[in-house]
Amino acid sequence: METKILTVNPENPELHIINEASAYIKKGELVAFPTETVYGLGADAFNSAAVLKIFAAKGRPQDNPLIIHIARHEDIYKVAAKVDSRAQRLIEKFWPGPLTLVLPRRAEVPEVVSAGLPTVAVRLPDHPVAVMLIEAAKTPIAAPSANRSGRPSPTSPEHVLEDLSGKIAAVLAGGSCRIGVESTVLDLTVEPPVILRPGGITPEMLAEVLGEVRHFSPQDLKAPKAPGMKYPHYAPKAPLYLIKAPDIGDSARNYLSQGKKVGLLVSYETREKYLKAFKGKLLTLGSQSNPSELLHNLYDKLREFDRMDVEIILAETYPEEGLYLALMNRLKKAAAGKFIS
Repeated sequence: METKILTVNPENPELHIINEASAYIKKGELVAFPTETVYGLGADAFNSAAVLKIFAAKGRPQDNPLIIHIARHEDIYKVAAKVDSRAQRLIEKFWPGPLTLVLPRRAEVPEVVSAGLPTVAVRLPDHPVAVMLIEAAKTPIAAPSANRSGRPSPTSPEHVLEDLSGKIAAVLAGGSCRIGVESTVLDLTVEPPVILRPGGITPEMLAEVLGEVRHFSPQDLKAPKAPGMKYPHYAPKAPLYLIKAPDIGDSARNYLSQGKKVGLLVSYETREKYLKAFKGKLLTLGSQSNPSELLHNLYDKLREFDRMDVEIILAETYPEEGLYLALMNRLKKAAAGKFIS
């Protein structure tokens, strides 16, 4: 299959291009499209055969549920059987935006979308291209990230094509994604609500609306209710290890002394120190004082290491609070929990 590249203005999408992309969705094909978080790989959420193509293209296990994207607030009632007052308050505050809600699933939603669970994950993206595509397709769109399963998520059309060229019908190429990591996922089928995946909406922001919220813990995992809970994710090709910032130089030199080709992922604040003492490949993620910048750059930098001749990647760690919580979640997943102390 040849993947068609449909270049679109991300701020003022051309209707004829959106209509061309939506025609693929209506025919049961897959289209990658930009959101404010990452690029999604979309199919008609009510077409089981089309949804199965997502799993095949990505190499994604079918017990890993998908998120349904909608174009209007009221469309939530097409996929969710119950929308309680907590959900209403969150929708009013954070939609459109990077918040996914896990709610009871309507029977009309195919089981394959939710991995056979009685729940459904749904969000309203904050991106003109995404919203126009959903509206033009006249159906909610099921869409995980548009990458091969386990790889760093795509934040540009180039990333999508690296992983999925020839496996999907089209890419709506609308530039880079504003946030750069996936949405926060909040389970509202339990009390107190549980954050299944941290993202751009922080626990503090949720607590302002709901009061108590709880963080997901491994003992909660029976069947994953949201993407990113069970399987390895976000990993570059070389193994990645997390190290406390003061120790990263010594660890790098230790690996270099063994003849390893080492890459470092550091912040602006520590970059100069490592430039003077380290002869390996070094990439700067952003400023420690700007977690939004760190998040925005993360997947692009991990993919940049893939194009370098490195055998091991060492990355700094950050405090697990606020937006840094989402950053550390992705780094720990990319490292498969590997720390060097």
